[in-house]
Amino acid sequence: MQTIKTALCSFGMSGWVFHAPFINSHKGFELYGVWERSKNLAAEKYPSIKTFRDFDSMLADEAIDLIIVNTPSITHFEYAKKALLAGKHVIVEKPFTATVKEADELIQLAAEKNKLLSVFHNRRWDSDFLTVKKVIESKRLGDIKEVEIHYDRFTPDLSYKTHKETPTPAVGVVYDLGAHLIDTALQLFGIPNAVFADMMIMRQNSLVDDYFEIILYHPSYRVRLKATMFAKEPQGFIIHGTKGSFIKSRSDVQETQLQKNKNPLDADYGFELQSEYGILHAEMDGKFVKESIPSERGNYGNYYEGIYQAIVNKKPLPVTAEEAKNVIQVIEKAYKSNKEGKRISN
Repeated sequence: MQTIKTALCSFGMSGWVFHAPFINSHKGFELYGVWERSKNLAAEKYPSIKTFRDFDSMLADEAIDLIIVNTPSITHFEYAKKALLAGKHVIVEKPFTATVKEADELIQLAAEKNKLLSVFHNRRWDSDFLTVKKVIESKRLGDIKEVEIHYDRFTPDLSYKTHKETPTPAVGVVYDLGAHLIDTALQLFGIPNAVFADMMIMRQNSLVDDYFEIILYHPSYRVRLKATMFAKEPQGFIIHGTKGSFIKSRSDVQETQLQKNKNPLDADYGFELQSEYGILHAEMDGKFVKESIPSERGNYGNYYEGIYQAIVNKKPLPVTAEEAKNVIQVIEKAYKSNKEGKRISN
């Protein structure tokens, strides 16, 4: 079995929670290296890992096949470009880039270097997303008419992570949580005809947007995306169609399990509690039935299995750079809409 030697650009939360456990548990990958400027957190957890003190040294290691750019969003373009120029396959955390122009440059460079470039839109493997997708594809809702998708939190205080609170490119809730919601909407419903957005700063002393409502216009229905830092009772998915409605909480358990060092290979990994099952109230055999829909199992490991198959067996990428660029296009339109106070068409 071919082994893909993989290196992480950091070992903060995204490194030890969202990437390392899946790389380490997949037989086709070797968690080979990590860039840590002064600490040795990765080596404490994975003793065989190689620690690099600077990015250039890591890029110069010819043994590395794949680089994961999981650093602050403002650095994504620079580090992904350097990794591609060094002849590595690259996975970039979301948001892919700050601009469509940067995304296009990376896509072109990856093609020139004949290297794979993907973006870690991991929420496609959340149990709530997979459940909603299954219900929509079942056609039990009929024709979709109205959709509302939330990424709500109750975090009124500023983050201790300075880079998340500094008004620089690709920073703010639209690039952060909005990137997840937009990718979800594009996967479920495709590219909208137009975008309208309302954004603002709500938290005291905040310098970056921390609230938004984005409306995606489709010919026969609307998709509304919302995020706030003041939702003590968060919502998830609300979908209305000609035959009924489906309501589902945002309740994937993977992040919580991984923070508790749960092994992704455990039999109970990725399963939501029954209390979080969605409610489908829709027509069936001529009458309306209200029922609980069991949640699909979430598993970010399927993203990495897709990456392995793409590198080794030339299968399609689980998330393409072009798909991630589409997210950035919607974000750019949203900012323009908010600034001009009008709908932005394609």
